[in-house]
Amino acid sequence: MKSFHTVKPWFASPDSTLGTIKSLLGYEMDENLYFEKLQQFKRNEKPEAVLVIADNQELIKIIIAWTNLEVSRADKLTELARESENEVWEWLWQNTRFDLAELKAKTGVPYSESVLDGKLKPLIGNRVIYPDGTANSFVLRYLRERVLKLFEAKPKRLTGKTS
Repeated sequence: MKSFHTVKPWFASPDSTLGTIKSLLGYEMDENLYFEKLQQFKRNEKPEAVLVIADNQELIKIIIAWTNLEVSRADKLTELARESENEVWEWLWQNTRFDLAELKAKTGVPYSESVLDGKLKPLIGNRVIYPDGTANSFVLRYLRERVLKLFEAKPKRLTGKTS
């Protein structure tokens, strides 16, 4: 004999209506809040973030690895208690999930995970990297320009002709 789970209609009880709607929409509302808050930081990013990583090969490797890492937001978000800029930033990161061991492997630098975690702090605190696996656009532009300069500095080939 088959058993079926009986679902009460959403209108069954006035008290349960709001709870049902929240449970149906809660995840989507949390997700929207998370990405809305993140977009506010991206719209207001500062070029000074480049100074944190300029000519620091270790931090540059971490940023490159960060942008190639699987990063996600928590399934169930913590409550956003206050709306100050710093508290929202901390809330975003509290609700961010990534594998520190995978980041360590992708950096190719022989750090312990605790050392790597310490190197992440200024990148997070200065908003060089974002909790969605991206980085500050000014930082990315700086890195692209460095790569282009490497190609420009490449020595020209000798033609093999002698005079």
